Amino acid sequence: QVQLVESGGGLVQPGDSLRVSCAASGFNLPYYTIAWFRQLPGKEREGVSCLSISDGATYYADSVKGRFTISRDNAKNTVYLQMNSLRPEDTAVYFCAAENLSLCGSTWMGERYEYKYWGQGTQVTVSS
Repeated sequence: QVQLVESGGGLVQPGDSLRVSCAASGFNLPYYTIAWFRQLPGKEREGVSCLSISDGATYYADSVKGRFTISRDNAKNTVYLQMNSLRPEDTAVYFCAAENLSLCGSTWMGERYEYKYWGQGTQVTVSS
């Protein structure tokens, strides 16, 4: 059974760092495009970052570029999103998603409806 489980969310202050994790089971991550989305209150789920299957290319939305880093630990079958210099506008539920298709490049990422597998989300709140 394919499963994605996020963890690591929490309440932090502006300027702090936080790392959220996405543990996969039931499939091998290296063969899947992995993406992070977030959903702000009252807003649609938006793409944040992705990691491609083929060449390890990464993509970041303009709003997080230079502050967030996506990475993967194949031995642990886990993907991470390191978030630095957090801002109040980063407050959201963060979801990881996976799909066995090429849905990520250095300048683009797939739409949320293209991903079949989703985690349950983890809340990140940035507030002083």
